Amino acid sequence: MLLKDKVAVITGAASARGIGKAVARLFAAHGGRVAILDLDEAAAVAAAADIGAGHIGLACNVTVKADCERAAKEILQRLGQVDILINNAGITQPLKIMDIQPENYEAVTDVSLRGTLYMSQALIPHMRSRRSGSIVCLSSVSAQRGGGIFGGPHYSAAKAGVLGLARAMARELGPDNIRVNSLTPGLIQTDITAGKLTDEMKVEILKGIPLNRLGVADDVANSCLFLASDLSSYLTGVTLDVNGGMLIH
Repeated sequence: MLLKDKVAVITGAASARGIGKAVARLFAAHGGRVAILDLDEAAAVAAAADIGAGHIGLACNVTVKADCERAAKEILQRLGQVDILINNAGITQPLKIMDIQPENYEAVTDVSLRGTLYMSQALIPHMRSRRSGSIVCLSSVSAQRGGGIFGGPHYSAAKAGVLGLARAMARELGPDNIRVNSLTPGLIQTDITAGKLTDEMKVEILKGIPLNRLGVADDVANSCLFLASDLSSYLTGVTLDVNGGMLIH
């Protein structure tokens, strides 16, 4: 029970086969109470109910600062505290560099980068008041290797920005005993990738993965649990790769 008496907030966690939902399920199994945030309120509520009693689901648009603050306030009112924040919300678009329009750039960077900033800002004052907290930011291997399978250059840029933001937060918040770390998943089989990978694509992709399999959401959830819990109490500012060896550096 690594998260007994802990409360975790997870953004973008309502999708049934998504990383966020897998994290929420694992955190609950380890004794944590979870607040699932998603654009779709009904889906967030249903996801929380599916995990079990004591968890909550709320609507939140992480690109709107006031919405993040409203959600944070409601979570604190209903659950009493927040110990962990998982900045998971993100979207991707498979566009080439010359096809990226202003609206594409804004959509992708807003959710991943602005959303990470705003949701962190909404909960940092509470964590500071308790001198305790763990923030985990979801980046991507595409930020490290300059592109992935399904994300365009603007996605790589947004996820690289998440790494820089997380490291800067780690330096600033360390004296408050708030840890900030990042995860860089490789190709993970979720609703985002469902139906897009042909058998031929899988064969080619696996040639570049030493562990010879695609990742699943639980692989990322397990790493989230490590960074969120006291198992990693002396880690801050780290980037933990979860990619089966796709990128070794």
